[in-house]
Amino acid sequence: MPAALSSTPADVPIPARPDRISAWFDHRLSAIGLHGRFRRDCALAVLLALAMAALPAVVLADPAVAGLLPTESTAVRLSFVLLTGQTLLLCLRRVAPQLCLGLVVLLQGVMSALLPLEVTLNGPATAVAVYTCATLLPVRRTVRLVAGAALVGSGGILVALVRNPAPVLGITQLLTEVVALAAAALVGVSVATRRRYVELVRVHAAEALAAQRRRAEAAVGRERNRMARELHDIAAHHLSGMVVQAGVVEQLVDRDPERARRIAGEVRRQGRRTLRDLRMVVGTLREPGTGGRPEDDDPVPGLAELDRLVETARELGTPVDLEHRGRAVTPPPITDVTCYRVVQEALANAREHAPGAPVRITVTGAPGQVMIEIGSAPAGNPAERPGADRMRGYGLIGMRERAQLVGAEFEAGPTADGGWLVRLVVPVEPSDPWDTEDTGDAA
Repeated sequence: MPAALSSTPADVPIPARPDRISAWFDHRLSAIGLHGRFRRDCALAVLLALAMAALPAVVLADPAVAGLLPTESTAVRLSFVLLTGQTLLLCLRRVAPQLCLGLVVLLQGVMSALLPLEVTLNGPATAVAVYTCATLLPVRRTVRLVAGAALVGSGGILVALVRNPAPVLGITQLLTEVVALAAAALVGVSVATRRRYVELVRVHAAEALAAQRRRAEAAVGRERNRMARELHDIAAHHLSGMVVQAGVVEQLVDRDPERARRIAGEVRRQGRRTLRDLRMVVGTLREPGTGGRPEDDDPVPGLAELDRLVETARELGTPVDLEHRGRAVTPPPITDVTCYRVVQEALANAREHAPGAPVRITVTGAPGQVMIEIGSAPAGNPAERPGADRMRGYGLIGMRERAQLVGAEFEAGPTADGGWLVRLVVPVEPSDPWDTEDTGDAA
């Protein structure tokens, strides 16, 4: 096979062969359990052998045909026996095509040399073996094999002519064998040429598709890089201006409050424009296939969304209690999302490994940190307790990675009563403007 045929991109699906008859036969043979070349060749050889074995009964059953044979029926039966054995050699036609052709031709030459010319028959095995070699082997090698097969067959006929001269019958059989070999070789070469052409067309189509895909991906990549530069320019331009204006507000807040308010309003308007521009660019930079869903426009979840998350868990059948203690603290955005996702994953694990067991969520705000505890009671069935199963899953791995990302402390493990406890301690800088005043306990 040409080298071009072996360079098909692995990620490009190649179209199926447009040979419907071959596909139909392949489907039928697979349906009856004939998978692979050897099994299918054995099935073909057995069918042809049965046909060869049934021919003597048909030929000798007709007195008119039997009367035309100048020899006894024993020679005829022996000829058909040898043809049957020759046909069974076709089991090797695609496993070892050259060996198969050599054995078939050798047996044909032996039949021609030993049996009378009147009962010597040319079965289908020789033509099938030559056709197979022509479809699988190069043309030059096929020509040499066909020439050798013709010499062996002709040698057997010449031996028979020396033993019992019959020039007309001998020449007829000689021409018949040569024509049959040449015709089978030509058909095989034609089929092989067509298969190579179809394969080449399929590979070229696949390569063209891959090249088009690479060009499209390169164009998308260039456009995304351009938009990323625009994102940087937008952020740098607007935020630097907002920083300068905020500094002016800080200086004028005591001396000229009216002007400070005007500048603060301009900072607010510029911030809104910046957010709008950033949303537009970031929305375009999203990976293809991730946009367009209603939930894509939802706000980023955080601790403020815990009430809704708890209600959803209750609707799914998990009794959940949520308690807030200490300071009302809102962590920075990334940390806020981490807290929400840890609680969400813990509730999902409790619902999966301890269905129906009550869960208690405690959010405790303190100076410099937020601590979240999610405790689930033991499962009703001991076999369903969450400890061992959950340790084998990926939920804890994901929660621990999220905690490490924001520098939080994460602990998870079984409790003394057979339940499960997840604890997350998130640091919040005391001077962080997100940290609000103490609001007391909230249930």
